[in-house]
Amino acid sequence: MPGQGGALRGKLVRDRIPEIIRSGGAQPETYTACPEEYRQRLRAKLQEEVAEFLAAEEPKMPEELADVLEVVRALASDLGLPPERLEAIRAQKAAERGGFGGRIVWTGNANQQMDAPTGGVP
Repeated sequence: MPGQGGALRGKLVRDRIPEIIRSGGAQPETYTACPEEYRQRLRAKLQEEVAEFLAAEEPKMPEELADVLEVVRALASDLGLPPERLEAIRAQKAAERGGFGGRIVWTGNANQQMDAPTGGVP
């Protein structure tokens, strides 16, 4: 059940976690979040998973990155974006502005401070 006084207790877990807990002999206590709480919890889960990725040692990074991707896909679905549409948006942005494969670090414009107006870049 939701926490008292508007405070959230518990955490959003993957769909099979209750089943896995039951198979271990315990009885999980769960509820289904309303749409507003679900989105709030997905956003918190994204922060959690990104933090885990950033803290991970290199051998564990692929697994943690997959967790980030799972949450991103759930967020996209919650926004009504099918995976193909999300990919199309990503590809369009990459076509217009490029990706990150070039490892380019922007330090500002010549004769301007980095926080000066830059015509919307980056």
